[in-house]
Amino acid sequence: MSTPETAGPATAPETTRLHCLHVLRIVGLAAPAAVAGWTGLDADAVEAELAAAAENGLCVQRGGRISGYVLAPAGRAWLEGELAAELDRYGARAAVELADERFVELNGPFKQLCTDWQVRDGSPNDHSDAGHDERVLAQLADVHTAAVRLTEDAARSLPRYGWYAPRLTQAWQRIQDGDARAFTAPMSDSYHDVWMALHQDLMSTLGRHRSATDGH
Repeated sequence: MSTPETAGPATAPETTRLHCLHVLRIVGLAAPAAVAGWTGLDADAVEAELAAAAENGLCVQRGGRISGYVLAPAGRAWLEGELAAELDRYGARAAVELADERFVELNGPFKQLCTDWQVRDGSPNDHSDAGHDERVLAQLADVHTAAVRLTEDAARSLPRYGWYAPRLTQAWQRIQDGDARAFTAPMSDSYHDVWMALHQDLMSTLGRHRSATDGH
């Protein structure tokens, strides 16, 4: 699978660390190659940055069948301060708050579409009813257009929100090409995976916690 293009690599060391650790915050466990894919940074630079952050107690490297790095409590605390400073640096708080409001309005309908994609007539959807799937995807097309627009609008104030439109669009294209898993399958760069990362990004950037309006 090709990696979506990003808004462009960061160069300042403090921004490199911010972006690398922020990816761990929004996706959870991630290998250096995945972090590089999100940020547009050189893969070797990402690997060196994550190794250094692990030495400083900001993240933890995990091995096993699914290996990578996860954010440590100290890293989460560091990241909270850096995200707040980044918002101030760019003067982007109002833009991100607006993006968050628009996202929350879309989140309920999107979650219902995920359910409709997974379940049909009370049973798991085997995708044998083309009409049912087409109706769901017609509604997803509208949500997708709105989601891409809100991320592009946010990126004009805070450039790293440029990460999302290409990833959402790539997942949307895979769905249109007949890949049923590209909608909701976990840990597969599915549309749902990118959606959840965007949701966590907005909450983390604004320093807020999940509320009843976010759903569960």
